[in-house]
Amino acid sequence: MNTNTSTTANQGLRITDLCKHYASGDNQRHTVLDGINLHVAPGEFVAITGASGVGKSTLLNCMAALDDWDSGDISLNGQALSSLNAAQRAAWRAQHVGFVFQAFHVLPHLDVAQNVGLPLMLNGIGTQQRHDLVATALAATGLGDLGSRLPQQLSGGQLQRVAIARAVVHAPALLLADEPTGNLDPEMGERIMDLLIATAQHTGASLVLVTHSTTAASRAQRQLRLSAQGLQPA
Repeated sequence: MNTNTSTTANQGLRITDLCKHYASGDNQRHTVLDGINLHVAPGEFVAITGASGVGKSTLLNCMAALDDWDSGDISLNGQALSSLNAAQRAAWRAQHVGFVFQAFHVLPHLDVAQNVGLPLMLNGIGTQQRHDLVATALAATGLGDLGSRLPQQLSGGQLQRVAIARAVVHAPALLLADEPTGNLDPEMGERIMDLLIATAQHTGASLVLVTHSTTAASRAQRQLRLSAQGLQPA
């Protein structure tokens, strides 16, 4: 797999005519995404809102190549995701994607520092550099003194911050966040939004946020609403 797209490095995230269906119990196909088109430039912040169940999280999963889709194209900086097999997609995600999941997906057998450093380890970053980058990410998310704790020793808000630190630690080209402030108090929520935005601006990442929070969405450069009719300006 060649993920070095230096000649197209500034294209950002591009989605063209994306369609996805699920098979229901009565052998019918349920359309969850239909004709989705989106371009998020490097360093741009786009917020997506919409009713529950409309497919916002599914759309994020497709952007990260965690879910398959039926037709259409998704590319990041010129790399077409449909051309990658499962192993190549996993390697591509480890290098290029930071994902803040709504359910955290923090590994219970690893301490906080190990969870945050996982993308760096997967990308072969050396021990000292990994330690320094993890320390910076923990400090930025207010977790500087919690690196040795296990996830079960943390509150829901602290777990959310671990997930965010892990998402930004390797300066990804694509930063995806599914309700990243949902378990945080307003002050920490504002701080986390500052961190996500600053990371995108500093690294040139395309930042896509899915949220029900009007406060979080208002920070975006563009607000879009997902419905059965596709993505429209909010």
